[in-house]
Amino acid sequence: MPNKKILLVEDDFMNMRLAQHILEVEGYTVLKAATAQGALEQIESTLPDLILMDAQLPDMDGMTVVRILRENAITRDITILALTACAMKGDRERMLHMGCDGHISKPIDVQDFIDTVRRLLSSKTETKK
Repeated sequence: MPNKKILLVEDDFMNMRLAQHILEVEGYTVLKAATAQGALEQIESTLPDLILMDAQLPDMDGMTVVRILRENAITRDITILALTACAMKGDRERMLHMGCDGHISKPIDVQDFIDTVRRLLSSKTETKK
């Protein structure tokens, strides 16, 4: 799905590089932020088609960022996928309840990761038709 912009919000350099590489090989444009504030600034300048949001960021909880985005008329409909090490029982449901459209736990399974990204982006495209 070329020409789709994905904002990758991740504070771990290796996780960032891996996800970025996978997404770029698939033809996506990857915008990056290592902090919640950086993510909000990036979104202000360029609205992404999808946000991959780490739940634990150094400056603000990723789910707080999700809440901020969902409360804003301009950003409320952006698809958000939690990409997080929070993989305990109930974490997925909690993140979906907090406004995420999906959940991928780290370490990522590459095929599941890209399948989920494709599914979320294609369902968003279907909704717009």
